[in-house]
Amino acid sequence: MVEERLRTLPKRPGVYLFKGDDGEILYVGKAKSLRTRVRSYFRGGEAHGLKTRELVRRIADLETIVVGSEAEALILEANLIKEHRPRFNIQLRDDKRYPHIKVTAQEDFPRVFVTRRVVNDGARYFGPFTAVGPLRQALEVIKRLYTVRSCRYDLLREAPPRPCLDYHIGRCKAPCVGLQSREDYRAMTDEILKILGGEVEAVRAQVEARMHDAATRLEFEEAGRLRDVLQGLDTLAREQRVDRVAGGDEDVVGLARDGDMGAAIVFRIRKGTLLGRDAVRFADLADEDESDLLAALASRYYLGRGDLGMSDLPREILLPREFEGMETLGDVLSEGSGRKVSVRVPQRGEKRRLVGLASENARHVLEDRMVNMEFHGSRADAGLYGLQEALDLKVVPRVIVCFDISHIQGADTVASAVVFENGEPRKGEYRHMRIRGDWGNDDFRSMQEAVGRYLARRVKEERPLPDLVLVDGGKGQLSSARAALGALDLDHVAVAALAKKDEEIFLPSRAAAVRMTPRDPALHLVQRLRDEAHRFAVSYNRKLRSRRTLESELSQVPGVGPGRQKVLLTRFGSVKGVREATVEDIARVPGFSVTLANRIKAYLG
Repeated sequence: MVEERLRTLPKRPGVYLFKGDDGEILYVGKAKSLRTRVRSYFRGGEAHGLKTRELVRRIADLETIVVGSEAEALILEANLIKEHRPRFNIQLRDDKRYPHIKVTAQEDFPRVFVTRRVVNDGARYFGPFTAVGPLRQALEVIKRLYTVRSCRYDLLREAPPRPCLDYHIGRCKAPCVGLQSREDYRAMTDEILKILGGEVEAVRAQVEARMHDAATRLEFEEAGRLRDVLQGLDTLAREQRVDRVAGGDEDVVGLARDGDMGAAIVFRIRKGTLLGRDAVRFADLADEDESDLLAALASRYYLGRGDLGMSDLPREILLPREFEGMETLGDVLSEGSGRKVSVRVPQRGEKRRLVGLASENARHVLEDRMVNMEFHGSRADAGLYGLQEALDLKVVPRVIVCFDISHIQGADTVASAVVFENGEPRKGEYRHMRIRGDWGNDDFRSMQEAVGRYLARRVKEERPLPDLVLVDGGKGQLSSARAALGALDLDHVAVAALAKKDEEIFLPSRAAAVRMTPRDPALHLVQRLRDEAHRFAVSYNRKLRSRRTLESELSQVPGVGPGRQKVLLTRFGSVKGVREATVEDIARVPGFSVTLANRIKAYLG
C-alpha cells in the first residue's frame, strides 16, 4: 500500500501523515513538495538517524493533504500535531498551559494548589509561573507559614470521619472535623492572598520578629525554619517586581539541550519591559537537531495561540539560529496579526545579547529539571500531589497500601501488603498472608480475600485506614478490591489498580484508564509501590515453597516428626541449608543427637 502511494504523490505543498498497523498516526510533517519530502524517508537507509529508521519501520500507511501554499501547510501541520500528538513528533510538554497558584476563595475553607487550568469559577489565580523555582518558593512559603488544607472535600457539605495524616504531622488543623473555626481559617486565607498578591512587607516584618525571638530563646531549629521563610518571601517580592531591559517590542527565544531532553525560554518584551518568561520543555528528542527543535517550537508556540491571541504578537521574534520555514512563519504571523512580524537571527549588539541571556535561562531550567529528577527524595511531595491530581482524590495520599498476589500454578498462593507513608516505604507496616480460600488460579478472589482481611483487621484494631488502596492488576483486580471495601462498609476509601502492561491506572469512577508521562513523579511513586509489593509477595511464596519441600523430604526420615521439622526449618532455613550442614551442626540443635543427625544426612544424601 505504501509503495503504491509513493508512486502517485503530488509535487504540490501539503501535509503528510504516517500511520501504523492499527491506524495510529505516528508522525505529521509538512513539505514544499510532498513527493520529494515523503520519498526521502524511504531512501538513504542507514544515513537516517535511529528515530527516523524506527519510524519508517513502523509505517503501514500514509495520507497526504494538499494545500495551496507553504503557509497553509505550516498552519495545518501545527493543528494536526496539537490534535493527534503523534509519538514521533517532537513533544512540547507544556503546550501553552503554564502553572498558576490557585486559591479557591469561593469555598468556605479555601485550598491552595497548583493548576494549569484557569477558569472563571470565583477562585483567585496567581501567575503564570514560567520558571519552576519561584513557584516552588511560593508554595513552600505558604506551607511553612500556614496550615492550609490539602484535601478536596467540599467542607460543610461533606467531610471525612476523622482527621487525615496532615493533622497529626502539623500540616493542617483539621477544619474538616471542626477543630478549626471558619473565621480563623478565613483570616489565614486573607494573609495568603496578600502574600501572593505582592504585599509581603508586613508579613516579612512579623516573620523576622518571630525569627529573632526564637533565636533569643535558643530555639535554633525554629529560627532556621523562619529564616528559610524569609528567603522565600524575598524571592516572591523580587519575582513580582517589574523587570526592565533594553529593547523594544520583541520575543526573544533561547534554547538548551542535554541528550533526549531540552528546554526553551521565550522572553516577552513589550515597550522595553519584560512581561514574562515562558518555559517550554522537550522530551524524547532522540537524534533531532536544534533546527528541528526551533521549527517545532516556533510553529506550535505561535500558531493556534488560543487565549493569547494574535494581537499579543510582537514586531520581532529573535532566534538563536535559523531553521527551514522561518520566513514562511513570519508571513503567516504577519497576516494573522495584521502587521509586519519579523522572524530573524540577530548577529550582534544588544539583541544578540538578549538571545544569549534567554539561552542561559533555558540552561538553568534544564539543569533544574535534571537535578530534581536525580534526587527522588526531594520529589516525594510532587509525586503525592501529582497522584492526588491525576486520580482526583479527596485527600493527599500520604498513606498508601499496595496489594499483590503470588502463586505457582495456583499452589502456595500468598498476598503481600506494603505500606508507603509520605512517599517512602514503612517496612515495619508490611504484611504478608497465606490465602485461605481454595481459589487456585483465581487472582480476583484471592485479591478480594487479601484486601478484605487486611482492612478488617485495621478496623478491628481501630488503626488508621490508608488514604489509597492500590492493587497490582487491571479492572478485574479493581472490582475485587471494591467488593472487599463494600463488604466492610469502607466505600469512602479510595482504590485504584495499576496494570503493568501499559502502566495504566484504573479507577472505579472512570471508564478510561489514566495514563501518565514516563517521567511523571506520580507514576514513579505507584511503580515503586507495585514493584515492592511484587517483590515482597514473591519472596514469601518462595519461602513457603522451600519450607514445604523441606518438610516433605524430612517427613521420610524416621524419628523426625512435624515438631523437629519445624526446628530444622527455623535453624537452617532451606533444604540446601540442611544438606550443607555438618553432622555436628545438626547434632548441636536442641532435641537432636549425633545418631539422628547421621540418619538425616543419610536420607538427604
